[in-house]
Amino acid sequence: MKKLIQANYAFLLVFLFSSNINGQNSQIKGLLQDDQGEAVVYANVLLHSSVDSSLVKVETTDDAGLFNFVDVNAGSYFIKASYVGLSDLEVTNFDVVESDFKDLGLLKFSASSTSLSEVTVTATRALVEVKPDRTVFNVQGTINSVGEDALALMRKAPSVTVDNNDNISILGRTGVRIFIDGKVLPLSGTELSNYLQNLPAEQIDRIDIITNPGAKYEAEGNAGIIDIRLKRDENNGTNGSVSASFSQGQQSRYNLSGTINYRNRAMNIFGNVGYGDRNGFNDMIFESYQNSFFLDEINNTDFNFKNTNYRIGTDFFIGKRHTVGFLVGGAINDRSTNNDNIIKISSLPDYSSIDSVLVARNTATGGGNNYTLNLNYRYDIAKGKSFNIDLDYGNYRSFSSRLSPNKYFTSVDETLFLSERINVIDPENDIDIYTVKVDYEQPIAGGVFGVGSKLSKVVSDNTFLFYDKIDNNQIRNDQRSNVFNYAENVYAGYLSYNRPINEMLSFTSGVRVEQTDATGILTPFDLSLAEPPVEQNYLSVFPNLGLSWTPKQMHSFNLSFGRRINRPDYNVLNPFENRLSELSFEKGNPRLLAEIVNNVELGWTYQYRYNFKIGYSKTENQITRLIAPDTEDTRAGFITWANLANQTVVSGNISAPMQFGENWNAFFNLSASYIDNQADYGDGQIVDVQAFSYSIYTQQTFPLFEKVKGEISGYFAGPGVWGGVFRYESSWSLNLGLQRKFLNDQLNVKLAANDIFYQSWWEGVSKFGGLESTGSGKNDSRRVTLSASYNFGNQKVKSRNRKTGLEEESKRVGN
Repeated sequence: MKKLIQANYAFLLVFLFSSNINGQNSQIKGLLQDDQGEAVVYANVLLHSSVDSSLVKVETTDDAGLFNFVDVNAGSYFIKASYVGLSDLEVTNFDVVESDFKDLGLLKFSASSTSLSEVTVTATRALVEVKPDRTVFNVQGTINSVGEDALALMRKAPSVTVDNNDNISILGRTGVRIFIDGKVLPLSGTELSNYLQNLPAEQIDRIDIITNPGAKYEAEGNAGIIDIRLKRDENNGTNGSVSASFSQGQQSRYNLSGTINYRNRAMNIFGNVGYGDRNGFNDMIFESYQNSFFLDEINNTDFNFKNTNYRIGTDFFIGKRHTVGFLVGGAINDRSTNNDNIIKISSLPDYSSIDSVLVARNTATGGGNNYTLNLNYRYDIAKGKSFNIDLDYGNYRSFSSRLSPNKYFTSVDETLFLSERINVIDPENDIDIYTVKVDYEQPIAGGVFGVGSKLSKVVSDNTFLFYDKIDNNQIRNDQRSNVFNYAENVYAGYLSYNRPINEMLSFTSGVRVEQTDATGILTPFDLSLAEPPVEQNYLSVFPNLGLSWTPKQMHSFNLSFGRRINRPDYNVLNPFENRLSELSFEKGNPRLLAEIVNNVELGWTYQYRYNFKIGYSKTENQITRLIAPDTEDTRAGFITWANLANQTVVSGNISAPMQFGENWNAFFNLSASYIDNQADYGDGQIVDVQAFSYSIYTQQTFPLFEKVKGEISGYFAGPGVWGGVFRYESSWSLNLGLQRKFLNDQLNVKLAANDIFYQSWWEGVSKFGGLESTGSGKNDSRRVTLSASYNFGNQKVKSRNRKTGLEEESKRVGN
């Protein structure tokens, strides 16, 4: 309740600021096309007062060439529009009255005779853009992204939630597939979390959220796809940037990065490199009742992550129709962790008297490296007709060594020693991924027909070595050590067809077929514990269908259906124990089945900017996490993976960019979901959990003084359910930011304060299988970050002359 009251006061401050701006209710809209009838995207549209020619508002056109001025006062106005390679367009004096809706209709540019070297273009993308097949979260649209990482940015993205264990969901659905620049990132669990936390926001251009992907995309990922698009300059000439950030919370961190790009008519060479050093902590408290024991657990972790990442690529433009590209990327990371796991053990019913105290002061070191290679060829055969082939290889390797001394004492002061068991745990993972993907598209019968195929092979070799340390000698425990080999081959093909039916109605359709052959072999060092290999061979069909209806210019409706799959990977299949102590650990489940989901979504876009979406999904064999008591040691508890019989999710999302006055820009995002988890594992172990959850995110940006821009942002997340049975309480965060540009807008300096009230920590309760556990946790989320980025080079804008058809350039100032 205290959190809720504090959050109400904080968010009331934001809404009072925005609601006290003078109300305006008239609108002006129009559509910009060039002399060839094609939409002009990101054109600058300026609204001026006819009385004194003063500038009133500025907008840019969207992907359809549409612009829309909202909240315009009654008065007399004229409009000027500009775009590189086209003559300026002017709409002469017109009047706007109160509550007016002024549709200027189709406006056409004419080809320009002006020297393009004299033209200056600037444009700012909206924080969130909604497109027919995806929602785009533009990272550079928020000041408070500075000094953050990819995982932190996802907490701000529309329809996306990240729980207390860094698990990502979309519209209340788990099983998200993460892509980097259109390529699958084959990591999950802790490894995925570490990767995303070592990817600085300064290297990210945007995040694409695709909730119901079409047949062209692989069917993996029940909740859809999150595609993280890294910065890549499309301007001609030599361009680049350098950036640095320093962040201080209870512990410090910093990032350094640079990008460079050279582009001409024949080739494009691009690259980036970054280094980050991140210190932090993660503290958790649990109180658990199980098997006539009460356990009071404290788990405090301090860590240091060092990461170097790199990417370099080339594109060769062979004539007008052929492009050959090569891309190599990778990362090298190093990490060290100190963890204190302290558990006070009492016997019920009198749990006020402590029987013993387990103290495990763990130290761990580790690291890893990964690299990816891509070879791409694209042939633009004719307008709308193309052939594309991608060859990919990726290697992902991680390793660690953890010393875990388990010492028992009679009391918390650790004075009277009882017993000790010291373990050393050395896991190592090595993944190789090979893929071949071919896509072909061509116009047929007024629509676009697509066909393609993808072959992928995953080989994962995992070694888990568990040692007992006795008298300073490490003795391998063969009953707890194993080698787990996992191989997966997926053979896929798809057909798709999209076309308009009439001016108001269009459809997308497709079907994808995937044959999966997977084998997991667990080889324990104690051969008496050997089990038969786990083999899964199955054929799956994944249809998708979408309808788009635009009955009026201000309204657009989208209805979509898709079927998807989520296969368990080696992280969740390997049954080894990843320990905090011998009484607190997690382990995998080699008997997990793939989960299948059917998704239905209905969306409505109003006035080209207000977006509403509702969804329904039904998942069979939902893969989830459960907290349960151990069967061997009645004092121990662990987290594992299991299949639910089914999960039903009903969800909704509203995103609304708004403008209050001439300079105050706001964005609001509201997500809500109702989740129903059902399973019966026998012996009274039943999952019957229903939960309603919601979250609100807002960002308010406004000018302050002397070219300084301010920003207030924050979220409030209501109670919900994590995994199968863990019910968590509400949390919230409020952030402040400042931005100032210097040196002709080439130097951008930002100052951000995140989670200033320190309310983003979590708390909740789990009841399952005879274990009742309440817990809470916090990390180093309250921070102040200073960052600076500098753009250098020609900073030219690439365009195509509408008259000659040749690429030309114009100098651009700033971003």
